[in-house]
Amino acid sequence: MNLFQKKVNEEIDDEIKEELAQEKIDASQENEFQFEFLECEKRHVFLLLMFVGGFYGAFTYSIRGGVFCNAQTANFVLFAMALGNGNIMKGLYYLVPMTAYLLGTIVSEALPSPIKKHHLIRWDTILIGIEIATVIVLGFIPDSAPFQITQIAINILCSMQYNTFRQARGIPMATTFCTNHVRQLGIHIVKAIKHPDNKMFSGRVWLHIGMLAVFVAGGALSAFLCLVFAGRAIWFALIPLGIIFFQLLYADLVKEKEVFDMTPKGH
Repeated sequence: MNLFQKKVNEEIDDEIKEELAQEKIDASQENEFQFEFLECEKRHVFLLLMFVGGFYGAFTYSIRGGVFCNAQTANFVLFAMALGNGNIMKGLYYLVPMTAYLLGTIVSEALPSPIKKHHLIRWDTILIGIEIATVIVLGFIPDSAPFQITQIAINILCSMQYNTFRQARGIPMATTFCTNHVRQLGIHIVKAIKHPDNKMFSGRVWLHIGMLAVFVAGGALSAFLCLVFAGRAIWFALIPLGIIFFQLLYADLVKEKEVFDMTPKGH
């Protein structure tokens, strides 16, 4: 074996070790290390949040001004195009969701530490409660009201959600958009082909496929419900949000009360 091939093999081995270190525990170890990851880091929580993310995106684009509120790349492109076409006022319109998204990040970064000091419930749980309350209010807003009301609210929610729920069992994970999941899917397809005996890589492939699938399902259901229920369609997002909220609340008050000071990975 030449030096070049040896070097390549060493790099592959290091890569595999890093992946294995990232996946610290598997299902068989969950009972032994039940607090290695908190409830807010469980994968089913992220799957439900991905569904909600897709639901929000389709809702605002379909009936609330044609703006994407769950991520901002498209809005930056539309902003740049408006400026390039000399339509300054239209460009300024896109500053609304972009600024609201920034505000959500600032708020979600500033609040967790002060809230945690009270040792009641975690910021993650409070955030889902805020989402539920906001969604209820948004459902009552008439379709004739300015779209910016809903856009600002959902931009802030999505920004806080993205900044708060960062890792699913140690795996970096976005819950409001798909780009990173597509990237990770491609990476792990290649790794699964190169190392067919390592089931971790194929597991990651199916994990990201699942995340993308539920995001699409959320968007598709939202688009359909908007045709039927108009603005009140957003209330259907209360179902997954409610499931998450009660699971997180139970964890804070009972299941994980003894490890309240434990910080979710990625924070």
